[in-house]
Amino acid sequence: MPDIVRAHARWRPQATALEFEGRSVTFADLDAATDRLAAGLRALGVGSGDRVAYLGRNSDRFFELMFAANKLAAVITPLNWRLAPPEIAYILDDAEPAVTFVGEACDGLWAQASALARTTTRVLPLGEATAGDLADLIGQAAAGFEATQIDPEQAAILLYTSGTTGRPKGAMLSHRSLVELRRREAVGPDWLRWQPPEVCLVSMPLFHISGIRLGVAALFNGCHVLVIPEFDAARVLTIIHTRDVTRLLLVPAAMQMLARHPDAARTDFSRIKYVYYGGSPISPALLSECISVFGCGFVQSYGSTETCGLAAVLGPEDHHPVGGPKMNSVGTGRLGVEIRITSPDGRILPAKAFGEVNIRSPGNMSGYWRMPEETAATLSADGWIRTGDGGLIDEDGYLFLKDRIKDMIITGGENVYPTEVENVLAAHPSVAEVGVFGVPSERWGEEVRAAVVLRPGARASEADLVAWARERLAGYKTPKQLRLVDALPRNAGGKILKRELRRLHADVTPA
Repeated sequence: MPDIVRAHARWRPQATALEFEGRSVTFADLDAATDRLAAGLRALGVGSGDRVAYLGRNSDRFFELMFAANKLAAVITPLNWRLAPPEIAYILDDAEPAVTFVGEACDGLWAQASALARTTTRVLPLGEATAGDLADLIGQAAAGFEATQIDPEQAAILLYTSGTTGRPKGAMLSHRSLVELRRREAVGPDWLRWQPPEVCLVSMPLFHISGIRLGVAALFNGCHVLVIPEFDAARVLTIIHTRDVTRLLLVPAAMQMLARHPDAARTDFSRIKYVYYGGSPISPALLSECISVFGCGFVQSYGSTETCGLAAVLGPEDHHPVGGPKMNSVGTGRLGVEIRITSPDGRILPAKAFGEVNIRSPGNMSGYWRMPEETAATLSADGWIRTGDGGLIDEDGYLFLKDRIKDMIITGGENVYPTEVENVLAAHPSVAEVGVFGVPSERWGEEVRAAVVLRPGARASEADLVAWARERLAGYKTPKQLRLVDALPRNAGGKILKRELRRLHADVTPA
């Protein structure tokens, strides 16, 4: 990873690397600044393998911290500011960061989370509107930094994803997994290649692999990354209209907000070459609408944190305003990515047979941090990741997703595992049983819903239970709708039937 800034500091030193809220930094300055910051972190005792956490809205400072930590062979650990304090406290105790940088917009959240955490970490304030070097926060001199020898298999990023067991899992993404896919993109089709001085807009959160991957891809190719604190439809449309942005990444919910915003009809989209999207289901009608409004090339990517955000890709040639035979697919494996479908007993299935999607990719994670059993259950010895997604591959090699074997809910691009929400609701003293499930949502792709059985004689309203969950979970994990029921549907073995819950409660009224 550090070679990205070092190389472009030599090749195009005065080209803009990062821009944020009126300030910009060249590749030469980015290389020098991250050397100084790395020296400062080293003086604080940060070294190879140590975690450097970041809790803040999107900022150019995230990328500076990432490259500085990586220059020490340390590991950047983004914290999701949308999580509730107990969730962040769990991650802090699991990751045990040596240093945590906290953005001013997250001061209150940090105060609550750190009070709940057992681990201790050096905390440094990170004024998101403050100009100048991050190294100044530490007060270290610029001179004397010597590069650390880095093994490409070492972790560069520790990125937490929702857990099937109700606890987040830290996916270890190595330097190799982040860089190798970028190398292969550079010799791919035009929509995978970047040509300086293209400008990339990063509006999706940098606590997710999608936002990080887009920024790294642009910087790898010497392009200009324009970062905004968070997605805002009106602001994004203004930037598209007034700036030379050529590429951006969106989740379907954000695409819908842009396409249906009143300013869209007055926005000049002509400079946009490609919109990359993914992260949640998208209806063919919405996709066709966005293609018509934007008038540019669309690229869908399917992947996960564990695959560095990329596995199958559906290129512009398969996107058509009136629909096309492959638009219901998520594309094909590219860049050395292999995809196969397996049966429950592990057999490789032929074309058009439904089963679990397995992925072997240069971008695959090394494993889950401190979770050897979870790693072994997900990542095989020969490099295949079991995704938990159900699907089939047609005779042309296109992957069609049909179901999610693990019942994961994807809402607005965020992964929500029902177990995590069920554990929180089940902890309420009035709750006997709970089933959490997802239903289609035009705005979010899916939304979280819950059916709850109360204990005998207990009293709690639907609103009470939603409020209980909201205090303990991120907003996007909190059920949008909740219904009190007498019993949950089960099969003969006693397992809750999530498909039956979706059928019975798809049209409940909001709590």
